[in-house]
Amino acid sequence: MMNRSSEAHDTHCSMAVKADNDMMVKEEIEVHDEPVPSQDAEVSVKQECGWDQCDTTYLSNSMTHIDIGEKPYQCNLCDKAFSQKWDLINHQRTHSGDKPYQCNQCDKAFSQRTNLTTHQRTHTGDKPYQCNHCDKAFSRKDRLTIHQRTHSGEKRYQCNQCDKAFSEKSTLISHQRIHNGEKPYQCNQCDKAFSQRSNLKSHQLTHTGDKPYQCNLCDKAFLQKRDLINHQRTHSGEKPYQCNHCDKAFSQKCGLIMHRRTHTGDKPYQCNHCDKAFSQKIHLINHQRTHSGKK
Repeated sequence: MMNRSSEAHDTHCSMAVKADNDMMVKEEIEVHDEPVPSQDAEVSVKQECGWDQCDTTYLSNSMTHIDIGEKPYQCNLCDKAFSQKWDLINHQRTHSGDKPYQCNQCDKAFSQRTNLTTHQRTHTGDKPYQCNHCDKAFSRKDRLTIHQRTHSGEKRYQCNQCDKAFSEKSTLISHQRIHNGEKPYQCNQCDKAFSQRSNLKSHQLTHTGDKPYQCNLCDKAFLQKRDLINHQRTHSGEKPYQCNHCDKAFSQKCGLIMHRRTHTGDKPYQCNHCDKAFSQKIHLINHQRTHSGKK
């Protein structure tokens, strides 16, 4: 039998929702939208509930399954199971498409309160997750975690086709398209397609003629930010790319890559008419004219 404090909680708690599923008997259940995996779970649930008299026994009972690793709440539409009933309810919205949490500043809606809270920061500009190594801050905790790997050097996402590794899974996925040739980003004004969204956006500027990146020291403007940065080094004289075989340094990474081939002897540009190879693409192009007769 439910005790008085639990009844009081059920009556008060503004987060009670209906589980309305054709495959289930409709029942009134109390559900907190936040999973509570940490030792501060009790506090988190009270804050989410908004009722500071939320009964400790009620909360402890609701979280017993977490402590023992049990997952008694089974989805009847797939094979997933959960230790907490509210996690099951949140999950079931992926099947039903239900999005009860509506943004009051735009027309977007979300299946979970946490996603709404994160989204609302795009309106407020709030960035509560501060890096303790630099002055950067983030609206999402996962973005902070990814950023902190730039300080630690951690690269947990390893390509299974070469020796490259990445700090972000999305970067690994983009990289793997080099191997599989996938180009999912299609230009809607021509037949070109790209492996990365950023490359598509840069390409689309060639149709509009827009050059949004303006040098503040001369009248030149560029399609891409990286081209502006490279250009600005012609003003500053900065050469951040240092050869580790000699004392030469370069303003652009491509300059360093080409220079290193003088040390390694690497000649990646192979003529398809003869057995000659070259360290630079321009040298291959010049050579191929000897076959075509062009000057």
